[in-house]
Amino acid sequence: MRPLSFKRHRFPPEVIRQAVWLYFRFTLSFRDVEEMLARRGIDVSYETIRCWTIKFGRQIARNLKRKRPAPSPRWHLDEVVCNIGGKRMYLWRAVDDEGEVLDVVVQKRRDHDSALTLLKRLLRNQPVEPETIVTDGLPSYGSALRELGLDAIHRPGRLRENNRAENSHLPIRRREWKMQLFKSQASAQRFLTTHAGVYNTFYTQRHLISRATLRQFRAGADVAWAAATA
Repeated sequence: MRPLSFKRHRFPPEVIRQAVWLYFRFTLSFRDVEEMLARRGIDVSYETIRCWTIKFGRQIARNLKRKRPAPSPRWHLDEVVCNIGGKRMYLWRAVDDEGEVLDVVVQKRRDHDSALTLLKRLLRNQPVEPETIVTDGLPSYGSALRELGLDAIHRPGRLRENNRAENSHLPIRRREWKMQLFKSQASAQRFLTTHAGVYNTFYTQRHLISRATLRQFRAGADVAWAAATA
C-alpha cells in the first residue's frame, strides 16, 4: 500500500483526510464541505478542497481496493445514459450480486466495442473468474461475450434479476445532480473510479444486519479508511 504524502500542504493531514472523506462518503458539494469545516473553525476554500480530492482521491481508492476481499463471481452489468459536457455519453457499470462496484467506464457509444472494453477490464482486474454474467437485453453484451468465449454463462434480458445493477446507478445519479452534471469525460471517470472505492468500503445493507453487526462494520470501515490515508 502506497503511503500518502502531505508535504508542502498548509493544513494538517487530519483536516485533508476529513475533507476528502466527507466529499466522497456523502452526497456533498465542495461548498458543503467548506461550510462544514468552517463550522469547526477551519477556514479553507472549496477550490482547495477540490484540489485535495483530485490529488489524493484516486490513490486512496487504490489503497482501499487492495485491502478489499475478492468480490462475488456473479456479476451484473448495465449501462445508463449521461449528459457530460453537453454530449450524450454512456456510463457502463458492473457490480456483483452483493452490490459491490467492480468497475465503472464512461464511453461515448453503446455498442459491441464498448461492451468488450468493459468486459476486458473486468477480466483483467478482478481476482475471480465469473460464474454468471447477468445483463439486460442489449445485443452488444451477447456479441462481446461470444467473442470472449463466455456466452455459456451469460444470462441476458432478465430485468428482474438485473435489479442489482439497475439500483446501483442511484447513488451516482444523486451525485450527478449535486455536482450539476459531470463536466467532461475525464473528470467523470476520475470521480466515479474514486467514488466506487469509497462506496465499496462503507456500503452495507443495513436492513439485513443487526445493530451490533452494523457497529462492527462501521468500525472496520473506519480502520480501512485510516490505513488507506496513512
